[in-house]
Amino acid sequence: MEPLLCSTGALITSKNGRDYKLLKDLARALDCDAFEFLMYSSWYDEWERVAQEVAALGLSFPIFHVEKRVGTAISRNAEGDLEEAAKLFEINCHMAELIGAKKLVFHLWDGEPSDRDIGNNIRQYAVMDTIAKQHGLLLTVENVVCNRENPLKHLGQLHEAYPDIAFTFDVKFAQFHGELETACTQNYNWLWDGAVQHVHISDYAGGLMEWGKLRSLHPGEGEIDYRAFFAHLRKMGYQGSVTIESTSVLGDGSVDVDRMNESLGFLRTLMKG
Repeated sequence: MEPLLCSTGALITSKNGRDYKLLKDLARALDCDAFEFLMYSSWYDEWERVAQEVAALGLSFPIFHVEKRVGTAISRNAEGDLEEAAKLFEINCHMAELIGAKKLVFHLWDGEPSDRDIGNNIRQYAVMDTIAKQHGLLLTVENVVCNRENPLKHLGQLHEAYPDIAFTFDVKFAQFHGELETACTQNYNWLWDGAVQHVHISDYAGGLMEWGKLRSLHPGEGEIDYRAFFAHLRKMGYQGSVTIESTSVLGDGSVDVDRMNESLGFLRTLMKG
């Protein structure tokens, strides 16, 4: 498995002004191989400047997390929403290309409307995938939370409609829906036979669909059995990338580098087996 990435969303939040320039010093202090860059909606008006300044940091951003409002617009599907989603998605692709990313993480459904009309979301995947390919990017759909059905069901529907589709598998979201163990059973070997191209890591300390506890905890702060999960990845021959998303920003906006490095070290050990 390689490489081990850290999400910028775990480091750069509203508490420190979403100041991505902080990544320069953080990169020297963190034991990660690269970063997954999370796009915020507040950057759309100045996206070109943001992309240029991020690229100038000289850091590696192999993965770009598409801003979540795109998926919300697709799910809402009111007048003009699909056009707006395509417009915003295009901006995300431009930014990803400018900072050197190769893969996109995408919430195909999101927000309150979520998966209420999943057929529409599944159809819109083709539109977004076409745009991503025009920018030389691999689009991966994440198993984000649902409020009607469940993520594994939708991943199966997407795989049936688009056999070559790629996924990002988020362990926290899987645990939230009580699907993590299920996803590691023989019936879902198709997920790990090339479909999953990226993995998201953070812990979850709640019960089944306990919305109030849907936070990105560090490994060991919740109930996820990471040793069993990574043993499954090794058994299935997974060779893709891994990103930690555990929130590490303190109340004063500083980053708990020691805690993040502790988690990165734990994951690196598991990845090596």
